[in-house]
Order: sequence, then structure tokens, then C-alpha cells
Amino acid sequence: MFGWEFPPNNRGGLGTACYGLTKGLSNKGVDVVFVLPKGASKHSHLSMINANDLYIGNKKIRLRYLDTMLMPYLTESEYEASLKGLCAGNGSAGELYGKNLFEEVMRYAEKAKIISMFEDFDVIHCHDWMTYKAGIQAKQVSGKPLVVHVHATDFDRTGGNPNQMVYDIEREGMHAADRVIAVSNFTKNMIASHYGVSPDKVEVVHNAVEHKNPAPIQKLASSDKIVLFLGRVTLQKGPDYFMEAASRVLKIMPDVKFVVAGTGDMYRRMVDRAAELGIAKNVLFTGHLSGDDVDKAYSMADLYVMPSVSEPFGITPLEALRNNTPVIISRQSGVSEVLPNALRVDFWDIEEMTNKIIGVLNYSNLKDALVENGQMDIRRMSWDTAAEKCLNIYAGLTGKV
Repeated sequence: MFGWEFPPNNRGGLGTACYGLTKGLSNKGVDVVFVLPKGASKHSHLSMINANDLYIGNKKIRLRYLDTMLMPYLTESEYEASLKGLCAGNGSAGELYGKNLFEEVMRYAEKAKIISMFEDFDVIHCHDWMTYKAGIQAKQVSGKPLVVHVHATDFDRTGGNPNQMVYDIEREGMHAADRVIAVSNFTKNMIASHYGVSPDKVEVVHNAVEHKNPAPIQKLASSDKIVLFLGRVTLQKGPDYFMEAASRVLKIMPDVKFVVAGTGDMYRRMVDRAAELGIAKNVLFTGHLSGDDVDKAYSMADLYVMPSVSEPFGITPLEALRNNTPVIISRQSGVSEVLPNALRVDFWDIEEMTNKIIGVLNYSNLKDALVENGQMDIRRMSWDTAAEKCLNIYAGLTGKV
């Protein structure tokens, strides 16, 4: 497998999904070699991993690290800023990496090709666009079948205005693949309509959630109700719609507290917008959360809202429900396909979002019903089930069961 995010240092749901899927495959007796970029930045996951091997269940998930500055959800401008900072400390550092993000993706692919020459494997499985070139190279040198797993497209990340170079790599990867896995029917339709891929080539494998005991309930010193946004603070996730709804809720329920947990390119804009709306004293910005702090945030909240503009899946509502927190989710999301009992809103409908937030906060019976029914939904989900679907796809390509 080729990926570019893996716990414990996730910047989004991709790493959570990769961990869950590899754990499910391990439970099915599959050995996985997972190739990750080892970035120079302290924000890169792999610079914080000391062990060469990660053991999950009874099988070994072997991690292979490549020396690269690729990082989760990295943009071209962020890559160039990182490279500039690296060169400032070491004039020769820039010679080790690509001059831009796309050159670095190609360099990563060349190194991945070398790994593919020496590893023993049956299938190549790539997660999202930065790894597609690597997968294509691995297929060329090994002759093994290629599966690309689409967790998001640049149409999702940019609100329908993709970077042409990212789009070209995405399209090339999908067409070079022997099979494409989409995390939802929402994403499958996106792939067919925007990338010219036959629907017959695309298999839907919904994400799941790791089942574990909820975090102990923790509350702020105040008895005020808490509404949570947790995710990357970017256009795709709709934090601006969350902020506008917060303003309207506070006109009716002035003691509600709104928590924005995450970072992203819209972070400063959201801080400024809270001040402009006169609600700064009711909005807490936590920055990025990871590990146990994520579950603690859910346990503190009375409601979790996911107002995404375009969400291929969205694991966070499943995590919230696991922690006994009701959810309101965007209709423009893949997770809505597996949570029939959740409250839904169109991301742009601030009035409906406001009314549903107020309804959940005011009516305990509604809140309890949403949690009870939502937990029934997530109990039907399993990473083992997702892994079984992937194994069926592999078998169809290799003839091995």
C-alpha cells in the first residue's frame, strides 16, 4: 500500500481510514507493506515514529519510509514555503527535494518504484492522489494489478475548482488502475462524472469506525451547552457556515458555547469572523487535536455538526456517535449513506442548521433518540467488513482467494 497519512499524527480522516482498513486486513490474515513519506517537518507523521515495524493484531503491518517532504493535505504553496524554510537553514537541502510539490510527487514515485523491485506482494493499493504516480510506477516494474482508493478528489477539496495538475494526476491514476475504490456512492458519482471512469470499474467500500468504549464524559466548568466543529478548517469542511449558524443560535440561546477544533487555511479568517459577528466570547478555537484529545472533545460536546460542502465520506460523525454525542451532518456527504437516523442539512441552509441545532439542545428526548439510533447504525459498520470487500476486489484481480 502507498499512503501519505497514518496515525498517530493525522491531519484528517485519511490516516484513520488507512489504519482501520489495514487492521481489518490484518484480522483477515493479510500481510501489508505500507509505504509512507518521511518528511523533514516535525508535522510529518513519520518523523515521530521510531519503530520500523507496527504490529496490529496477530499480523505485522510493515511500514516503509521514503525521504520526502510530502505531508498530509499539503498544498503547492505550503510545500514551497517548507522548502524555502529548509533551505534557509541548510543551503543544500533544496537539492534533495523537488522544486515544487509536483516534482516531489514524481521523486516519491521513483523511490517507490525501487521499493517495489524488492518487496514481495500481490496487489498495489494506493490511497489518494499523491500516491497514484507511485502506484503506476510500481505496476510498471512489477506487472502486479493496481487499485486506487479515492478518499477525496480535488473537486471536493476546492469547492469544484480543482488544480489542473492535481486533477491530471488523479485522472491518470484512476484510468491506469485495474480497479477504483470509492468511499461512497457520492464519490463514485463524482469519479464517473468528472474523471470519465466507467462506473463498472468503481467499487464502493464505505469507511467504518473502530469500536471502543466512549471517552469519560468531561465538561467545561460552565453548565452551558457545547456545539462542536471538528475537522480541517478549510473550504471543503464548511466552517464558515458553522460560524454563521452559531451567530443565529446565540441570538436565541446566548449561553451556548461553540468549539472549533482543527487547523487549516481558513483558521485566521474564522477567528476574525467570530469577532466581526460579536460572538468571540462564545467561540473557542482549540487548534489541531489528536489522539485521546479527539474523543475528549466529543465527550464534552452536546452536539457535533459536520457542515461539509463536499464530503466524500466523513468519519467524524461516526466517532462522535461512538462517544454518545448526537450529530447533524451535511446532505452533501458520503456518510449520510450509512447514517439513516442522523439529522441532515444542506450545507448552505443556515436557517435549517440553526433550527436543528436549537432543537437538539432544547429537547433531551430528541438528543437521546439521535444517539441511540445513531449507535445502532454504527454497530452495523466494521473495518473487517470493509477489508472483506477489498479482499474480494483483490481476488478478482489476482485469482487468489
